[in-house]
Amino acid sequence: MQSPFDIQQFLANALAEDVGEGDITGNAVIAANATAKLAFNAREKLVTAGFIHLPALFALVDKQVKVTLCVEDGAQVEAGTTLAFVEGPALALLAGERTALNLVQQLSGVATLTRAYVDVVAGTGAKILDTRKTIPGLRHLQKYAVRCGGGTNHRMGLYDAVLIKDNHIAVAGSVTAAVKAARAAVKPDVKIEVECDTLAQLDEAIAAGIDIALLDNMDTTQLREGAARCKAAGVISEASGKVNLQTVRAIAETGVDTISVGKLTHSAVAVDIGLDEV
Repeated sequence: MQSPFDIQQFLANALAEDVGEGDITGNAVIAANATAKLAFNAREKLVTAGFIHLPALFALVDKQVKVTLCVEDGAQVEAGTTLAFVEGPALALLAGERTALNLVQQLSGVATLTRAYVDVVAGTGAKILDTRKTIPGLRHLQKYAVRCGGGTNHRMGLYDAVLIKDNHIAVAGSVTAAVKAARAAVKPDVKIEVECDTLAQLDEAIAAGIDIALLDNMDTTQLREGAARCKAAGVISEASGKVNLQTVRAIAETGVDTISVGKLTHSAVAVDIGLDEV
């Protein structure tokens, strides 16, 4: 089962909320037959994401617009790099300008932040994961941007993996009961992950037959021990909680397999990309 995502409809909705019934400023001051060529320029060091969708976006405004991509998504570029050109009817370029910039600035911000985390843990063997803490409506695009930044996607939603958290355990009665119920309900190839707040809870989860252990808000001493217990049992270990660019290296060095970081999507700052006349 997959969550439906229609990129064409998303782009159309994004344009509609900005353009509405028409660009009254552009229509008032720009001649209908005027043409222009604009360049997307990086104004800071960044990792690109979302540029792959610019041709489809501008085609929705006017099929006469020509888009030339100068870099691929996932490229690490320096300030001053030209990322893409758009040329064609000036009214169309100006009508799509803000939506295009909003898209690539936000997604490149996610990719750039992800790359920063990936670089900090380089050499440890730990993978950086995203979470479900995404901006509503942007999940598929933000998770794509995480991949552009070198990160790895966690589950896409509630529908594609089992993650038993504290509230599930509270209602089910115990870790063992929750895992047993999940194992009976899902297909054999579906991985079962349990959020563990303590090492005792981890031991119970391992004994119950989990595939992945989410070691939540543990300090590095607990993480090191938890990662060792997981490795011995053939269970994947995931660290979560209190993760930032200052702490992530120490967390990775405990031996955990993966580290999930909500900040990648819920707190990424849009990068500075300009759209300048050529």
